[in-house]
Amino acid sequence: MRFARVLAAVLAAASSILGASDLARAQVQDRRVPSSASEPLMSYAPLVKRVAPAVVNVYAARVVENRNPLLDDPVFRRFFGQGIPREQVQRSLGSGVIVDPSGLIMTNNHVIAGATEVKVSLADKRELEAEIVLKDERTDLAVLRIKNATERFAALPFADSDEVQVGDVVLAIGNPFGVGQTVTHGIVSAVARTQVGITDYQFFIQTDAAINPGNSGGALVDSAGRLVGINTAIFSRSGGSIGIGFAIPSNMVRVVATSAKGGGSAVQRPWLGARLQAVTPEIAETLGLKRPAGALVAGISAGGPAARAGLKTGDLIVAVDGQAVDDPNAFDYRFGTKAIGGAAKLTVIRGGKEQAITVALVTAPDTPREEIVIQSRSPFAGVKVGNLSPALADELRLDPGAEGVAILDIANGSPAQRFGFRRGDVVVSVNEKPIQKTRDLEQATKQESRVWRLVLMRGGQKLAVQFGG
Repeated sequence: MRFARVLAAVLAAASSILGASDLARAQVQDRRVPSSASEPLMSYAPLVKRVAPAVVNVYAARVVENRNPLLDDPVFRRFFGQGIPREQVQRSLGSGVIVDPSGLIMTNNHVIAGATEVKVSLADKRELEAEIVLKDERTDLAVLRIKNATERFAALPFADSDEVQVGDVVLAIGNPFGVGQTVTHGIVSAVARTQVGITDYQFFIQTDAAINPGNSGGALVDSAGRLVGINTAIFSRSGGSIGIGFAIPSNMVRVVATSAKGGGSAVQRPWLGARLQAVTPEIAETLGLKRPAGALVAGISAGGPAARAGLKTGDLIVAVDGQAVDDPNAFDYRFGTKAIGGAAKLTVIRGGKEQAITVALVTAPDTPREEIVIQSRSPFAGVKVGNLSPALADELRLDPGAEGVAILDIANGSPAQRFGFRRGDVVVSVNEKPIQKTRDLEQATKQESRVWRLVLMRGGQKLAVQFGG
């Protein structure tokens, strides 16, 4: 009885605040029977039905040499090696997105890297052969085209990824673990992630939509059915989704797709002609900044666009065409998505004052790289090197004024790997002999020597190294 009196008092107080009619409506809205079967139904099915046909499964095959060490033994090979194949086929799977009705498909470069055969499976289960049109390692993007296409395919339109906001609803569509086309749902968890370390252009959309192995190259779409990004990587300790996935923004994807549509075999990007570095808290304090943000100009290439525009060492770039940049990665993305032939307005801080500098959007001059792999017995055995040019220096983020030959790759298990060489190292001299071209290094490493005295440039610093002796 006491409980009933207390409840009556509470309801009376609520009635005095809300009014009897408002309280009655609140009680009715708490639980009621739907007036129709469709009333409580909320579904993304119509959206998925529209966009799913533009998402494909990608199957890539590559032939690799069977490196069974027993086959190096002539006796074993004679008696037992006849049944062991010298080569074997490795297969990988991923996803792709049709971005043009002619059959142009975007996917990740790592999905098709080294592939000798590529096939795509459409949403209607048809399996078609595809050719690789363009590969761009710097963004981990690749462009495929369906062979001998005679029809118009469903294609996704591009969204403006700069308009994407944290909290926007997105769908991820792909082929996780090879189970077949799968749709997951989530929100944009973050934008402009620049410290992920996946590609040269680190500027990613983060989502909590479930992404797993096999989703690579698949679509991240918004609620309007537009392509927001290409799903590329996950952060995971187990190999499965824990709700941290990364997608390449559609504005960068569009740049690569446009290059392929124009018939290019490589992506043409604007060249600044300057080396940039991040702003540390100490640098920010020296410059009188409220927070460490922006891209600090650490070096200028003589005769490059930055030099011609009047950019100077020590300038702090804080925006590109009005879009803020927090670090060099953000600048690379903003600048790299600009179209060749125009101009970009950089907002810089110089001497504590903000000013605008207009930079022409031109490509970096390139020279024949003459890439070779050093095979002679030396610390360099196993490295691939190329002639340094403004284009290669820009690609490797080297000092614009660097001279020498650049290390492009190091073979696994090679002497060069054991000696600690890195991609991006610049070889300046070997045993006091200047190295200006790849052939200079090749000749220098053919000379037998017990002591190797090297001069390298790494991270803008000159290193004198000695091996042996």
